[in-house]
Amino acid sequence: MRIGEIISSSKPVFSVEFFPRRPDEGRVQLLETAKSLSQLDLDFVSVTYGAGGSTRDGTVDITTALKEEVGLEVMAHLSCVGESKEGLTETLDRLRDVGIDNIFALRGDPPRGETDFVQPEGGLGSAADLSAFIAGNYDFAVGGACFPEVHPEAPDLDTDLNYLKTKVDSGAEFLITQLFFDNRAYFDFVDAARQKGINVPILAGIIPVTGYAHTKRICDLCESTIPSDLEAAMLAVEGDAEAEFNLGVAYAAQQSAELLAAGVPGIHFYALNKAPATRAILGALRAAQPWRGARGQSIGA
Repeated sequence: MRIGEIISSSKPVFSVEFFPRRPDEGRVQLLETAKSLSQLDLDFVSVTYGAGGSTRDGTVDITTALKEEVGLEVMAHLSCVGESKEGLTETLDRLRDVGIDNIFALRGDPPRGETDFVQPEGGLGSAADLSAFIAGNYDFAVGGACFPEVHPEAPDLDTDLNYLKTKVDSGAEFLITQLFFDNRAYFDFVDAARQKGINVPILAGIIPVTGYAHTKRICDLCESTIPSDLEAAMLAVEGDAEAEFNLGVAYAAQQSAELLAAGVPGIHFYALNKAPATRAILGALRAAQPWRGARGQSIGA
């Protein structure tokens, strides 16, 4: 089922991102995590993509297993890095042939050790190009990424939104944000996107801080800001792993509840292939149903 149709018919939407390990590494754990989370009625899951074959085959394998063995609706990530059009076509054909309906189109980050993206010979140079390539040759539903705190390579929000508009005009039917911790950043971003004529649904990307040091490294890589109050609270527990986990779950649950009460169309959890935190948060949200208090037009819809 196409994710745009899911968003239209089932609000709010809950989804989870997984990443494939290199061949067979962690595959069993990932599928067990997915089976555990599937009990909470996930609307879809996504599977990240490794450039130049690093986990590309793993993406197709895990995507297929999640659909056929676990019974989940799946979105496969696809990026331009290290790929020719022929390589992209081969992957898209494989995904189509196993019944995948949804693709998340990304330019992709430069390979490890490199600082700048270089368009591959015979390949594509942007997520907008990839979205157009997919939309022009296939019947996938296409999603795109967006950045409430501005893409690290964009000089300002206005420039970033102008480019985001080209993604949508090229075929992206919905957007999922980079992880963020300050809901005001999301609300302001959605308002600015709407003023630019970007009217597709915008799902909120949330990461539970289950380990402060690890999450901080992720945030440093993607240039996402950890609010000073959350950082202070994490530092105050002085490395106590259980306390960090509990604090992270509580913060993400409260953050998600506020978003849902405001009418966000869905939450996309960056679960890092682990179930406990996301299970706890999603279980609490399902029980409390904060979206019942949403009023008026949905935020991000």
